[in-house]
Amino acid sequence: MPEPTASARVELRCSGSGGQGILLAATIIAEAATALGRRVVQTQSYGPEARGGASKAEVIIAEEPIDYPEVRRPDVSLVLSQAAYEKYAADTRPGGLLIYDSGLVEADPGAAGVTHCGLPFTQVATDELGKKVVTNIIALGALVARSGVLPADAVEEAVLSRVPPRFRELNEKAYRLGLRLAAGAADAETTTKDGLTPTTAPAPGS
Repeated sequence: MPEPTASARVELRCSGSGGQGILLAATIIAEAATALGRRVVQTQSYGPEARGGASKAEVIIAEEPIDYPEVRRPDVSLVLSQAAYEKYAADTRPGGLLIYDSGLVEADPGAAGVTHCGLPFTQVATDELGKKVVTNIIALGALVARSGVLPADAVEEAVLSRVPPRFRELNEKAYRLGLRLAAGAADAETTTKDGLTPTTAPAPGS
């Protein structure tokens, strides 16, 4: 997905199960965009289904005032659970980007014009860092690298400002690992007549 122009309104949706850090990922995106002087709206949905079901957190980024603060057709979707994929993936706009955890989500890349990028976020968090809790930060790094929606260094600053000092090194490693993971997936991507095929990258070292 190309980097948005300065005047673009960009809609992002992070979705998954409660406890996967979806809200934190969206909050970091919103804070990074705010620090860059963008207009930002952030919302989240945590109902009875949040734990184990499908929940979402959304961010709208724009240069101009945001008159309609609701995400309907996200330009970028991050999906970390099967339930969230089944509920929200189809909303991604044609020409948009859908990133998902390939170890947890069985995707159907049938929507022509939507880039599907499957990456083993949870596996990488466990195997490379020994901490499943930073899966969301790895996924955030991949989202930033693939979408170009915000500068990578600006988002890294927001990550480090959000976590307690004793966890900064771990989260910095996780974020940068996500950047590298996404870069490797981009190198492997191929195209077809109907659009981009899904990219499913192996974990580093596998």
